[in-house]
Amino acid sequence: MTDCDYIVVGAGTAGCVLAGRLTEQPGVRVLLLEAGPPPDDFWIRTPAGMAPLWNSKVFNWGFYSEPVPTLNDRRVYFPRGKTLGGSSAVNGLVHNRGTRADYDGWARAGNPGWSWDDVLPLFKRCETNTLGAGPHHGGDGPLHVAHPSILHPTVVDFIDAASRCGLPRAERFSGTERDGVGQTQCNVRDGVRRSAYDAYVAPVRQRPNLAIKTGVHVRRVLFDGLRACGVELTEGGALHRFTARAEVILCAGALQSPQLLMLSGIGDGAELQRVGLPTLVHRPGVGKNLQDHCVVRFQTECTLESSYNRRLTGWRKYFEGLRYVTTHTGYLTMPSSLAVALTKSDPAMEYGDLLFTFRPMTFAFDATGHAEVDRFPGLGATVYRVRPASRGEVVLASADPMVAPRFIPNFLQADEDVRAMISGIRMLRRIFATAPLSPRVVRELLPGPERSDDDQLVDYLRSAAACAFHPAGTCRMGPGDEAVVDARLRVHGVQGLRVVDASIMPTVTSGNTNAPVVMIGEKAADMIRADAALH
Repeated sequence: MTDCDYIVVGAGTAGCVLAGRLTEQPGVRVLLLEAGPPPDDFWIRTPAGMAPLWNSKVFNWGFYSEPVPTLNDRRVYFPRGKTLGGSSAVNGLVHNRGTRADYDGWARAGNPGWSWDDVLPLFKRCETNTLGAGPHHGGDGPLHVAHPSILHPTVVDFIDAASRCGLPRAERFSGTERDGVGQTQCNVRDGVRRSAYDAYVAPVRQRPNLAIKTGVHVRRVLFDGLRACGVELTEGGALHRFTARAEVILCAGALQSPQLLMLSGIGDGAELQRVGLPTLVHRPGVGKNLQDHCVVRFQTECTLESSYNRRLTGWRKYFEGLRYVTTHTGYLTMPSSLAVALTKSDPAMEYGDLLFTFRPMTFAFDATGHAEVDRFPGLGATVYRVRPASRGEVVLASADPMVAPRFIPNFLQADEDVRAMISGIRMLRRIFATAPLSPRVVRELLPGPERSDDDQLVDYLRSAAACAFHPAGTCRMGPGDEAVVDARLRVHGVQGLRVVDASIMPTVTSGNTNAPVVMIGEKAADMIRADAALH
């Protein structure tokens, strides 16, 4: 398809939603472009495949940040999916909308149409939730949402212990909770991962008005004056150009959508000049406002029956593999987290600002960076601040589109982020020391009981914190000179160009970002169709 209405750059979560929704109109022709290969891999289909895909050279971009001064100058790993489905094909599968406060905050920042009441119908439209259709959940959408297939008794005890520590129980997380603890939900159906590609594109891939190209690398957006008219890409070493009659839509994610804008001449003029690129539109906010959830692990050794580590190590892991292959049941059907808690580092807060995840298993990274399940019984948890104050940026390393940009996350740069994280570690210690969870705990491993005062916990944060794989904010939506797109996701200063992915978030949502990006894709499809109807 060399002549189309819409070119969608990036077949990740948002790109797949757009491709599926826009091509519902038979007369609308869409070209979907993806740098990675098709998702033809056993581990992509397997919910527990996040670990094997962690360092995949085929399905993962495998980005690293610049050295982070506040993390002992460590370079932080930023895994990102590189296949049809994008990060929804390699992530931990947790479905978390965030909270009402996230979206009401977007609206208050000058983005009409993005309040919680505006976006809730879109969250409902996208999902088939096993909880059933109702005021807060959908029952006939393309994306399957369910609780994990196994409710391990230790997960029940974690929820009970957290509730005894003052957290209200959440029978279901809908986004309306101010805080609470309960089971996670995940994008798994009949024991198989349901990525955005599986939900939105695979069922309609044969539509004659949808063309998909994999293994192509988009170099820049093409313009006729200030109107986007197509893209330039490389495929198999050859240079090609494709034109779009209506719009070019960037869905390359919070790390690469700003890179493509800058490569196309949209960004801070001085920064573009530094790498030898001409300036089409001076927009200094491109690449700024980078946010991610800075996460740290909490681990304990536990009694043998309290963990499923042994089911995934030694000879038993082969039994679990056979069980999965033959029945699509067992522990390989599990997402990365089985319980979640949203809580407050300060009781005066209106909404929780700390998120805990919990799983009755632990893992460590070997010398090659591969994640291996520990051979001892262990319990694992994480903590991160859901609305971090620290901000980073994405900047060009080169004018060469094949060179990855530089990621400067500035994790834990703000003192308030550090204080909140310390509060979170202490709160997890209190939960793990509370019955009925406490009898299962043998000893704390991370951070370790020897790290007791604030300075020692800060040292642990600096040495062990990492990203939670939720980058956002680098093409911020809103009014003003620092914003990149308006409330309809149109790039300021040009025509025919939108950005649709987590980069448009003014502030990152309070939890895993995949479900919000599905919603963003749904809303963008509505806006694109409505705008087209006006012309």
